[in-house]
Amino acid sequence: ETFYMAEKCGINAILTNPSMSPIINKYKDEGIGKINFISDCGGQDLMEMVYKSIDGNAQSCYVQGELGDRLVREKKFDVIAKALEVIRQNGLPAGIGGHRIETIQACVEQGLKPDYWVKTLHHRNYWSSQEGRPERDNVFCRKPQETIEFMEKLEEPWIAFKILAAGAIHPKEGFEYAFKNGA
Repeated sequence: ETFYMAEKCGINAILTNPSMSPIINKYKDEGIGKINFISDCGGQDLMEMVYKSIDGNAQSCYVQGELGDRLVREKKFDVIAKALEVIRQNGLPAGIGGHRIETIQACVEQGLKPDYWVKTLHHRNYWSSQEGRPERDNVFCRKPQETIEFMEKLEEPWIAFKILAAGAIHPKEGFEYAFKNGA
């Protein structure tokens, strides 16, 4: 029902984990709709999830943000590069995601060139993001202006995610902010 309603509203893709592929495939196989599936390849083993995504009929795959952050911290750029290679060998667009702008910057410095990027983006003008308050679990883009400026310089398109800061930002405001700032 959710996919059907989304398609009726003009949404043609869902970005989710490969564990959702059986549900998405059933929806499509039963002729209800034709929503596209972008896989985040999220999980403990990136390559296992890449193959699971491909086998699950994803139309595109990317290295999930939290996983990208971890692999960059561990300096495992070869794992990210291998994932991009396998995704592309299977005829799909390949992306790299990150919660932190430093993740994207490090991948660029290492010469990794995805077909697209996936990066958190939201402003910091909401209750739990204010100076002097303890940080809550809805601060996903710690450096929005740096993100905007850096992403603007890249050739590849990018998808902004967590644009509502887990519900702290109204959708009208969050979508407008993301679109006005290059996502």
